[in-house]
Amino acid sequence: MVRADENGDVSVGTEPEHFRKMFIGGLTISTSDEALKEFYSQWGELLDCIVMRDPTTKRSRGFGFVTYSKQSEVDAAMASRPHVIDGKTVDPKRAVPRELSQKSEANMSSKRLYVSGVREEHTQEVFNEYFSKYGTVVKIDIIADKTTGKPRGFAFVTFDDYDSVDKCVLVKSHNIGNSRCDVKKALSKDEMARVSCCFLKYLLFNLKY
Repeated sequence: MVRADENGDVSVGTEPEHFRKMFIGGLTISTSDEALKEFYSQWGELLDCIVMRDPTTKRSRGFGFVTYSKQSEVDAAMASRPHVIDGKTVDPKRAVPRELSQKSEANMSSKRLYVSGVREEHTQEVFNEYFSKYGTVVKIDIIADKTTGKPRGFAFVTFDDYDSVDKCVLVKSHNIGNSRCDVKKALSKDEMARVSCCFLKYLLFNLKY
């Protein structure tokens, strides 16, 4: 069994780790590493499984990480939601790479994707065909100039599941047609306010250690 470090990271496998790793939130304080492993092993081979604990009290912090050997196993696990562990419905997500985890919106769930680098070649049909490989596309809004009708360089893609957005964000840059587009989660003002509050709590917690 390969163990993770204090951040829950482990570097084993042929695919980049951030494609094979999941964050599991909403755990009960009694859920153990073994219980987490037993539950998530049903979708594939686990290279690591850990419940994160307070370094002083050793009490569970209510979340953990599991790392599979292949991305397809993460896909299978996410396709089988909801997940109930020790009688509680937990909150599984694709883990955010460490270099992105400090961004305030990184751990927020959203079904809406912001796309930049939009060109005239990027029609609704082109975007629908491209982004459908990540999940079911519900709506595409290409923001156009009111006078010229030409794209203003950005668009919004709405999926039926937040996991589709998470998959897109992990890829970062997308080659669509002859142009590169960058993506990130699209959050409303209310969501951004909640994110800022949660991020402040996160920073204050980590200042203690």
